[in-house]
Amino acid sequence: MALAILLLPVLAQAQDKQEQKVKKERKGEFYFAWGYNKEWYTNSDVHVNQPSLGNNYTMTGMTSHDNPGWDKDLFKKPISIPQYSYRLGYFFNKKKNLGFEINFDHTKHILTDGQTARVVGTLGGRAVDTSVLFSKGNGFNYYLNNGANFLLFNIVKRWKIYESLNGNVKVDFLGKAGIGPVIPHVENTLFGKANKDGFQLGGWNVGAEGAIRATFYKHVFLEYASKVDYARYSGLKVYEGKAKEAFGSYIMILSLGYTFQAGKKI
Repeated sequence: MALAILLLPVLAQAQDKQEQKVKKERKGEFYFAWGYNKEWYTNSDVHVNQPSLGNNYTMTGMTSHDNPGWDKDLFKKPISIPQYSYRLGYFFNKKKNLGFEINFDHTKHILTDGQTARVVGTLGGRAVDTSVLFSKGNGFNYYLNNGANFLLFNIVKRWKIYESLNGNVKVDFLGKAGIGPVIPHVENTLFGKANKDGFQLGGWNVGAEGAIRATFYKHVFLEYASKVDYARYSGLKVYEGKAKEAFGSYIMILSLGYTFQAGKKI
């Protein structure tokens, strides 16, 4: 009995410290990250409609590639020139590790110069099924080089993998999935006729992403992600008309970010 009385102040102090620790916790967790990406694309069909020219044709099975922009002089270029990615997210339910994220990838999609393109449809009002050399020297180019630009609104689920005893190192797996618009910058020349290049809203995309995130000292994190995306573009500006296209992508992203507690205290 006497021992219990003596221990009461110690127990009360420990409980008070625990309550103070709990009070420091907040309901949510906000994070943001910036990084760079690399893409691979599926082949695609590009459909072109130019009513005033009597053209309505499809270039089938076109190959394409990205343009990372980090192969040389990376640190001499503005950070927005290479293919970049950013993430803005908020874990609104830390207990269940559920969050919402704005997920943007500035990707570049370029139809490969020098390939043979099969053209099926009508040209100048006449039915055609022919092949052309798709090259800049032959009057053809098709760039989404200032961005194919995938914007997604993602639901995020986090699973904890590892945490050090002092909490200074944490490793988590994040699963993400969402849908959103694409914001392409179109620049092209078809049969020697160039469009006026520029940004536009041009369709939609869906994507899913798996990421490994290592967080250091509770705030700074490094994240590696693999992502698959399917995008459908429509109403893309070409000379005297519009184009549409759809393709799949596999994307790798490496990002550096910062996270901190946010929201009401709990």
